[in-house]
Amino acid sequence: MLTNYISAAMHKATYELLEDGTFYGEITECKGVWANASTLENCREELQDALEGWTTLGLRLGHTLPILDGINLNFSKEVA
Repeated sequence: MLTNYISAAMHKATYELLEDGTFYGEITECKGVWANASTLENCREELQDALEGWTTLGLRLGHTLPILDGINLNFSKEVA
């Protein structure tokens, strides 16, 4: 499920070529997940690394993560 979540998020990534010749990428659904690199491929790789770290930390800290393409990684909190 985690692999599918990462894949779904990466499909939502947007990239742009900056004036300095570097590439900037972000996933707007995942606040704070962005990357900047000298090539598009490096930007994609760095963006995925950032996404994986963001997702892992979010799960560890109990943050609510966005539901992407119907994939929900959030733990449901049951009321006793």
